[in-house]
Amino acid sequence: MPYGFSKFRQFATAIAVGLATLLITIPQTKADENITGVVELFTSQGCSSCPPADEYLGVLAKQKGILALTLPVDYWDFLGWKDTLASPAYTKRQRAYAASRKDRNVYTPQMVINGRVHAIGSYRDEVQAALKSTQGDFDAMRVDIDLEVVGNQLKIKVGDGKETDEPIKDATVWLALYSRVEKVSIGRGENTGREITYYNVVRELVPIGMWSGKAKSFSLPRKDILQPDYDGCAVIIQAGDTGPIYGVAAIENWPES
Repeated sequence: MPYGFSKFRQFATAIAVGLATLLITIPQTKADENITGVVELFTSQGCSSCPPADEYLGVLAKQKGILALTLPVDYWDFLGWKDTLASPAYTKRQRAYAASRKDRNVYTPQMVINGRVHAIGSYRDEVQAALKSTQGDFDAMRVDIDLEVVGNQLKIKVGDGKETDEPIKDATVWLALYSRVEKVSIGRGENTGREITYYNVVRELVPIGMWSGKAKSFSLPRKDILQPDYDGCAVIIQAGDTGPIYGVAAIENWPES
């Protein structure tokens, strides 16, 4: 075999191996799962009836097509144990949901499904029924969201809204940063002595803009998003502040710096 061709083949083989290695080691930077349902669990470390719902949220978090989030509330802190993950902002969100639905149902453990209905978080059949009953409306209104990390930016592209009988209201574009697993040893209160695992615990929930049915793009600094304490982020588009959810996308594998 000619010497020059042999060297070329070795070089080509090395390039192929290098490219294969690169493709294997590059971390996921783009949301690629089609999410068709959103479940928000309002829970508290001071609530004795919450652990079964916390466990079920973990099951939902592993289910394809569902974004399951934990939002710990602070209104049970007076019972003797201050929830270490709670935020008054999540208490406010839960109450705003009740106002949007025009009911007074604020309790723990409560799951809000697709921004439309609620169910007791430990009643698995009820939650599944709520997911099924809201699926049609969610699909009819769903807007596409492209979410990816590119260089030093988190890029968000929101598509056009669908033509339906239900008019598109001005919607909030929420950014949720969450920790996928948090284990807490509870020292006082109704769950004294228990270690409870919480899943997809929202640590920050901030509005980053508005959407009114037309395609729109957003860009956020990578350094403000990809923090060591968070290993998941989601973008949720929702009518008003706490109305029906129009679309969602999530990334759970940070690219290395």
